[in-house]
Amino acid sequence: VQLVESGGALVQAGGSLRLSCAASGFTFDDYAIGWFRQAPGKEREGVSCISSSDGSTYYADSVKGRFTISSDNAKNTVYLQMNSLKPEDTALYYCAAEIWSGICNTEYHYWGQGTQVTVSS
Repeated sequence: VQLVESGGALVQAGGSLRLSCAASGFTFDDYAIGWFRQAPGKEREGVSCISSSDGSTYYADSVKGRFTISSDNAKNTVYLQMNSLKPEDTALYYCAAEIWSGICNTEYHYWGQGTQVTVSS
């Protein structure tokens, strides 16, 4: 199982970024892909999740209305479109995969290495 994130960058507040999570080594359609983030000195936070099986999505309250998760099953890739970025969105963003069990709030066993997002004020 391999998950590779990309798309992180330095951006000004109010700007946008699109993160990608390219997956391989498992049956993509059976899994949920989650995006998490961790800022220095803070606990890891679940940001969003999508089921590649039925398209169910989840968003943390802190990103609702600003972030959009989507999945391209043909490419085994999940995207996180991040708009109206704020300095508090600065973090290392990870994607993770777990067999879809009907809920996003679950333990994820497969993790990528992360991509850095920095939002300047």
